[in-house]
Amino acid sequence: MAGVKNEFTSRLSPKSQPRKRKKIKEGKWEIYTLWISMEFSAIVVEKVPSLLLRPAAKVRWPALFDGVDSVLEDWIVDQMHIVRPVVETGYENLLLVRLLVESRLPSIRKSSVAEGLTVEDILENWSKIKPVIMEEWDENGDALIDLFGKVRDEWMDNDLATWIGANRFYPGVPDALKFSSSTIYIVTTKQSRFADALLRELAGVTIPPERIYGLGTGPKVKVLKQLQLRPEHQGMKLHFVEDRLATLKNVIKEPELDGWNLYLGIIRVFELLV
Repeated sequence: MAGVKNEFTSRLSPKSQPRKRKKIKEGKWEIYTLWISMEFSAIVVEKVPSLLLRPAAKVRWPALFDGVDSVLEDWIVDQMHIVRPVVETGYENLLLVRLLVESRLPSIRKSSVAEGLTVEDILENWSKIKPVIMEEWDENGDALIDLFGKVRDEWMDNDLATWIGANRFYPGVPDALKFSSSTIYIVTTKQSRFADALLRELAGVTIPPERIYGLGTGPKVKVLKQLQLRPEHQGMKLHFVEDRLATLKNVIKEPELDGWNLYLGIIRVFELLV
C-alpha cells in the first residue's frame, strides 16, 4: 500500500528483531493483505465512540449511565481515545467503557480492579484485566459480540446513511484502494458485512466477499497461511499491514510465514465507532 511506512523493525528490541526473510521470486503482481481494525479503525477509517458505545452499553447495563453527567461522559470519550490500542475485538470497547465508569463512580463499582485504575494501567495490563472483569461481571464474549452487532444492525437498518456518514476514511485511502495494481485482501476481527458496507458506500470500493476475512474466519496468522498457499499467489510478494505489534510478533514466530513483508501501521485514532 503506497504511503504506509514500515515501522515494524525499528520498534522491536534487538533481541526480538525479525529473522532474515527468505528471498521469493518476483511476480507480476504484489499481494497486499491489509488488517483493518474495529471496522478499519487505526489503519483506514476513523470512528466516533459515543454514537454506538453508549446505546450498546445501556442495553447491556441499563443503570450504568445513571450517574454519568456530560463532564464525565466527555472524560470517558477522551480516555477511550487513549486506550483504543488495546482493543482486538469490538465488544472490548464496551468493557472499557464500563471499566472507566466504575473507576470514577464507586457507587456502581463491581470490579476489584477499578479502584485507582489509570489509563496507563489499562494500556500495560489489559490482557490481565480483561479476564478478571469478564468473570466479575459475569460477561460472555460471544454475547457481547452479538449485542454489538445487533445495535449496529438496527442502526444500519433504520438509518444506513447516518451510520455510514458517522465514519470517514483517512485521506488518500479510498484512492489507494481503488487504483492499486495489487490484489487486496481485508483481514479483520470485525464482521465482514460492516467492512463491505463501508468500502462500498463510503469509499466507492468493491472488494469481492471472498477477499474479506472477517470475524469467525480464524486468527490472522491462520489466514496468512491460507493466503500464501493458494496456487495463484506463488512467486508473488506478500505484504501484511497491522496496527498491533503483538500480532506482528505472532507472525514472526511462525517459520511458515517468513515470506511475508510486515508493516506496523501507526495512525492516530481520533474517535471510534466500533
